[in-house]
Amino acid sequence: MKSKKALITILAITIMAVFCFTGCGGSSEPALEDGTYVATFTTDHSMFHVNEANNNKGILTVKDGKMTIHVSLHSKKIVNLFPGTAEEAQKEGAELLQPTVDKVTYSDGWEDEVFGFDIPVPYLDEEFDCALIGTKGKWYDHKVKVTDPVPGDDIHAGSQMDLEDGEYTVEIGFEGGSGKASVDSPSTLKVENGQAILTVTWSSPHYDYMLVDGEKYLPINEEGNSVFEIPVKVLNEPFTVIGDTTAMSQPHEIEYKLTVTVAE
Repeated sequence: MKSKKALITILAITIMAVFCFTGCGGSSEPALEDGTYVATFTTDHSMFHVNEANNNKGILTVKDGKMTIHVSLHSKKIVNLFPGTAEEAQKEGAELLQPTVDKVTYSDGWEDEVFGFDIPVPYLDEEFDCALIGTKGKWYDHKVKVTDPVPGDDIHAGSQMDLEDGEYTVEIGFEGGSGKASVDSPSTLKVENGQAILTVTWSSPHYDYMLVDGEKYLPINEEGNSVFEIPVKVLNEPFTVIGDTTAMSQPHEIEYKLTVTVAE
């Protein structure tokens, strides 16, 4: 009887070990070969994000099985990052991530200098901790995520509108949220002087603003389902927007991904 119980115990421990090795939490082993990739970097707050000139993209480097992503932020107001929590960042001996000075070029040709950071990436497609400290000297906790790596080192490759000025009928791919909300498709994309503006019509009247690259956009209508006009910088690949809904007991910002494709 004792040997039978011992055998059952050993089997249980073995099963748990295998489960945790293959399925518990994010894996620190990248599913990518060594090399350079363009990847999407998203965060949990509109004030901490990739510079709008780079379309939520960063350069992901995989070397000797370790991943690091370089992202250019929207300003020089974030002075250090830490790959962990704000509490851990303030402990003695904590190694803070130091900024680089990056030059970004906006769609209108204007250039600016901002801070960039090389951030260790423990795993893809899952959130991980990344604390920040700004010019006011206070640490904040945040969650970030790295997704959609594509081989290459040009953030802007394939991201140009490449459409002549005019009005286009487009399909809008839609992901995110609880599945209760959606947007109308097809819709309209207007291009003027190289700037593309997408009309987004929600399936609900309860969206009071949208955030795109940290910029807030208000509805253009007062009655019926919420309608917005937002900028689009990339076709045929997903980009992140945030919609604030008042349909719940308290307003909630919800992250969605839209993909704009010109209808044939």
